[in-house]
Amino acid sequence: MKKLINAVEDIVPEMLEGLVRAHPDRLRKLEGHNVIVRKDAPVQGKVGLVSGGGSGHEPAHAGYVGPGMLDAGVAGEVFTSPTPEPVFEAIKAVNGGRGVLLVIKNYTGDVMNFEMAGEMAAAEGIEVASVVVNDDVAVQDSLYTTGRRGVAGTVFVHKIAGARAAAGGSLQEVKQAAEHVIANVRSMGMALSPCTVPAAGKPGFELGEDEIEIGIGIHGEPGVQKGKLMPASAIVDMMLDRILADIDYTGREAALMVNGMGATPLMELYVATRAAHLRLDREGVRVYRTYVGNFMTSLEMAGFSLTLLRLDDDLKKLLDAPADTPAFKQS
Repeated sequence: MKKLINAVEDIVPEMLEGLVRAHPDRLRKLEGHNVIVRKDAPVQGKVGLVSGGGSGHEPAHAGYVGPGMLDAGVAGEVFTSPTPEPVFEAIKAVNGGRGVLLVIKNYTGDVMNFEMAGEMAAAEGIEVASVVVNDDVAVQDSLYTTGRRGVAGTVFVHKIAGARAAAGGSLQEVKQAAEHVIANVRSMGMALSPCTVPAAGKPGFELGEDEIEIGIGIHGEPGVQKGKLMPASAIVDMMLDRILADIDYTGREAALMVNGMGATPLMELYVATRAAHLRLDREGVRVYRTYVGNFMTSLEMAGFSLTLLRLDDDLKKLLDAPADTPAFKQS
């Protein structure tokens, strides 16, 4: 295992300190906790948004802290849910008097610990609501979840709920916007090679030179199916088959996210983007916006995921709203 680290136990706090040092004008770290908040938090009169989970998915989640998206990102150890205490501290730090929405990816530990933190905050008189993102069509249940996993579609939830909050929406309105995204977003991922968790020191699964994993999660786990390497267009078609079969996108506009898993060259992501557009054209799905890059990674895993968000006028307006975070900017 070769990684650019000092000590395994210091990776997460050193990463977060580096993020704050890169963006000192907009971010700060809560003392004693692996929590990144907006430098101007709490923003009075605005619903606060808190998300997070295990580290190793960078730029998620701290990279999405800023105007138009999250108010706080909570980082656990690599692929490990943060405990309730730092989530509770994040809620208190971003509460501007109109309540706080927790955006939780559907992983059992995340759901349990974020909801426990919400109860702790409620006991102190802070109004808290939560949503659970479950966009992965590859599984119905997994080793880590009851129900589908929450993966890259979570970024669209951050964007659209963040836009509603920035526009002055109430806690209930911000939650409804997030739930509207969850009902209309679907994702699926694949891997060309596994990742190595630093503390484990070995890959999470093995793949032959001519093999791929279909339906991977974002915690280094293998996919639901192993197959032979195929042309990019065939892989994209196979992934879109599952997504398009899940909800009806025909004749609708959609936002497309082509998400690298951490070690995939942009050249290959754009090849996949072309293939996705051609297939969606054939299916009568009009692509309104396309996002290509690393949005929800799995350390240095090679591969990608596709996320498709079915849009209506309200979602388009919120998607188009400005955002200014280290990892996602839109003017």
